[in-house]
Amino acid sequence: MPAPRALDQREVSPGRAVGHICIACAFRGIPNSLKGMTDLQGQPIEPPRRTRFIDIADAVIRTGRRLGAIAPATLEKDFLVEKASAATGLDDFGDPWFEQPFDVLLDSVKREAALNAAGDFSAMQQFQYVLESRLYAQMWFKRHPEILARPIPHPVVIVGPMRSGTTRLHRLLASDKRFAHLRSFETISPVPRPGFEEVLEGKKEDFRPKLAGRIMNVARLANPRTLSIHPTGPYEPEEELGLLVASMWGMKHDAQWHVPSYAAWCAGHSAVPAYRYMADLLRLIGWSQQESSLRPWILKTPQHMMDLPALLEVFPDARLIFTHRDPKQVVGSAASLAWNQTIIYSDDVDPRRTGRMWLDKTEQMIARMRAARDAIPRERMIDVHYEDMETDWRGTMQRVYDFLGFDIAPAIAPMEGFLARSAALKRHPHRYSLEEFGLSEDQVRERFADYVATYGVATDREGGEMRRRMRT
Repeated sequence: MPAPRALDQREVSPGRAVGHICIACAFRGIPNSLKGMTDLQGQPIEPPRRTRFIDIADAVIRTGRRLGAIAPATLEKDFLVEKASAATGLDDFGDPWFEQPFDVLLDSVKREAALNAAGDFSAMQQFQYVLESRLYAQMWFKRHPEILARPIPHPVVIVGPMRSGTTRLHRLLASDKRFAHLRSFETISPVPRPGFEEVLEGKKEDFRPKLAGRIMNVARLANPRTLSIHPTGPYEPEEELGLLVASMWGMKHDAQWHVPSYAAWCAGHSAVPAYRYMADLLRLIGWSQQESSLRPWILKTPQHMMDLPALLEVFPDARLIFTHRDPKQVVGSAASLAWNQTIIYSDDVDPRRTGRMWLDKTEQMIARMRAARDAIPRERMIDVHYEDMETDWRGTMQRVYDFLGFDIAPAIAPMEGFLARSAALKRHPHRYSLEEFGLSEDQVRERFADYVATYGVATDREGGEMRRRMRT
């Protein structure tokens, strides 16, 4: 009987880009001492555990490798680059700068991430898809040089920590057709594949929304609570973090894998090349949408807190909306989000380590944001507080529209439509606790006391509102 053929990683994947985003928010068991705990709102939460779906997938991959039916993951740059070139028939990856963070990331993944079989399987997929996308992007730039000539005037950039209400603000603004925005399928697959001209001519259907839908179905299967943490759909407005991942850059990797040396390397290097490439991908997406290049883009990702100088060098006329939320909520929610991703890809994930990491990461993000915004003219930015959006979203959005110089009236009905659609998508609240990650409220309060006082951040609804009124 002949030996089974070693399959290419993508042949056994539920979707080629599955490793490119968080495919699920899965859980594994934690100590019994955590049972019966409550979240920051005093509601009971279930101990996190990983779903059977992920365990079965990991076991299938391990068994397939043992039998020789699934090839082992090869996380080597030269191998991955050559494989991408062979798959596409192309060899121009654009600016070679991306190889620097790629080298560091690969080393960090291999030394620190402790990936399981499902983890290195999806990591290889992710890198492969990014590399192929870079090759296809250069193909489009050469074939249609008008793409890179598209202006990106006065982008509106939302800058805030993870879980500070940036998604809600982004989607409210994106509901206004006077602005341009990315859709979820475009951040998963930002680069059209060959033959897209026929899509533009109406002869073919773009495969990317269907691909995104399949990926999201896998996410729901792996963990039904995915929608509670980040409700979305293929056509929902989405952040541009995937466009920075295209340069092997950004904290998506920190939230997905335990890669501290990679995070430290990025913190010490300029992100300008990654943001330049992100701008070119925005131009490509705008071209693929066949929309006017005069509409301002609405952008947002927590990565901008780390890289404001680079963002402003690439987008010198950007208008900035800074979001603020009680650090207890930010740190707890960010740790929960990261935990729910890293637990998929590794069997060696410590909730206390996750808590410490995102406490430090949040502090670093806020410190870098504060240092950078000191050099930004006041008329270029506005501050928006999470609690104000909770209590008076319409009044808060009026302030934002006044700042942007837009009439809010045409946007009210679309924004109300988004809020109704969002309520239908988010079936259950996202629950978490600081204690689950080895942290305490006093610890977080002490770490961020100066930030809270300086910006009048609400640590409870009434008290925070009173402090902001006193300051103004």
